[in-house]
Amino acid sequence: MTPHHQRGATLIVSLIMLLLITLLAISSFTLGKGNLQIVGNMQQRQQALAAAQAAVATVISSTQFTLTPTNAVPAPCNGMANTTCAGVNGNTTNDIIVTVTPSCDSIQPILVTQLSFNNPNDQGCLVGASQDFGVAGASNNNSMCSNSVWEIQASATDQMSNANYVVDQGVALRVPSTATCP
Repeated sequence: MTPHHQRGATLIVSLIMLLLITLLAISSFTLGKGNLQIVGNMQQRQQALAAAQAAVATVISSTQFTLTPTNAVPAPCNGMANTTCAGVNGNTTNDIIVTVTPSCDSIQPILVTQLSFNNPNDQGCLVGASQDFGVAGASNNNSMCSNSVWEIQASATDQMSNANYVVDQGVALRVPSTATCP
């Protein structure tokens, strides 16, 4: 073949190679952008999870939720009852708002026979055990304490992305025998 017949072949091969390199660059940019979005979403999810778990820990660290479930958070966020706020970017903005909802599932009396006279935690329940007045001198076998089971639900919402994460935590707590589920 003479050089006269090959003049345009180099140009066509070069254009095809340039097109392939451009497609490779575009696809790697798209793949990198998708991976960055996935990592960002996972980070927001972890931050919302941490904020929800912190709110649950704050609520169950005191017994206030058993007395006033509608006002269970000691220092509510923005004056809204049962809410906490979390800032995650290092500024003063509340990035995540967590709403906490405690609910009483059940309260069961503890029988005197289930308690130990040697256990200091049980001794307060044994003092002054109630008496059934139907029969003189008969006891109903209930102690002065009951076991209560609570469900604490925390719903964390990221204010920037509206991502939501819900944490449910069960809590068992010994309460006075006069307590009832609100």
